[in-house]
Amino acid sequence: MPDTAAVPPTDAPSTALPALPALGVQAERLIELGVHETAGLSAAGLRDFAEAAAGLPGAGEGALLAVHPDRAPASALAPLLRRDGRPGFVVTDMTDVDLFAPLDTATPPDAPLYLVTGPDRGDHLAGWSPDEALPALTADARTPLLLTEGIHWLLQRPAVLERGHCFMTVGSRLRKPGGALDSRTPAIWISNGTGRDGRERRNAPKVGWCWAGNRHTWLGFGSARGRHTLP
Repeated sequence: MPDTAAVPPTDAPSTALPALPALGVQAERLIELGVHETAGLSAAGLRDFAEAAAGLPGAGEGALLAVHPDRAPASALAPLLRRDGRPGFVVTDMTDVDLFAPLDTATPPDAPLYLVTGPDRGDHLAGWSPDEALPALTADARTPLLLTEGIHWLLQRPAVLERGHCFMTVGSRLRKPGGALDSRTPAIWISNGTGRDGRERRNAPKVGWCWAGNRHTWLGFGSARGRHTLP
């Protein structure tokens, strides 16, 4: 837990997050966006999984339908995001975004499709650094969201991304040669249209990064209860 005397107070809590639609509706959304084609899956296969997954743990409690990041990487998903009519984008200094892989504690099932149960934006951890928040999530039996899972969530419910209430996805990290973690941690927030983003991207969903030791009062930490796929 961080030294609270050193952490600025967080913004007021946001309103309740919009519930996820039924899995069948989520499947149709991904098909509409062409995600199944990116992943090398058929529309019928995606629909069949959504129907069968209704019996998986947590499926009846607002579970998120996700495609494995090896099938649909962040670079392909980010441009599908929309906010105020503007497409999402990856910051220019994150050309290696697809090399950010799951931590051992956030490994998705070895399957093209799976469910993410109980996704949460982690507003209560706003003002914490990734280095501080990750152990807290683990202690609370939560698993940090992968970057692609965070994007999937926003593809289904764009309103989850709010000014002052955006989130990091620290389940995805880049390893340096030798195995040490790169100091960057992925996050999804809303562009102000400044600097290299360009004014035309103001209010667009933005995939970027923050240092693992830095704190931001407007960034929570996306997490989930678990991940499940068909046996």
